[in-house]
Amino acid sequence: MTTLKPGDAFPSDVVFKYIPWSEESGDITACGIPINYNASKEWANKKVVLFSVPGAFTPTCSVNHMPGYIKNLPKLREKGVDIVAVVAFNDPFVMSAWGKANKVQGDEILFLSDPDAKFSQSIGWADSASGRTGRYAIVIDHGKVGYAQIETEKGAVKKSSADAVLASL
Repeated sequence: MTTLKPGDAFPSDVVFKYIPWSEESGDITACGIPINYNASKEWANKKVVLFSVPGAFTPTCSVNHMPGYIKNLPKLREKGVDIVAVVAFNDPFVMSAWGKANKVQGDEILFLSDPDAKFSQSIGWADSASGRTGRYAIVIDHGKVGYAQIETEKGAVKKSSADAVLASL
């Protein structure tokens, strides 16, 4: 269990669950088929912002965390970010529905599932009491970590906010 820090290589074995967005399953009540998303492979040659929330559809995550990333997508793209992804312990169906509820289409933001908080536990950033993913943000630039911060104050969205990530780019 090693916390990621700037300069570290992003782990080579990170696989999330994911339901790709599609026009035919774009309605919130439509279900897609979950697939494995090999983040280590997909992100190896890209600049990525990964932010984590304790749970989809929860108040802090839905009101204070997600909207900042949606609003700042153009600014993140201007800073050279290829992929913005959010991860939570929720299953891929819930994550897909949360993306649709936020009117995110296509691959504007990837809504990834970290089943059993496996990845978050591997970097020491899972909540041991609840088993959920912690609230954090990581910038990965061509396989190297450039920014990695976890919120230590309950309900806070400071170090993992879109503004904090933008300031680090």
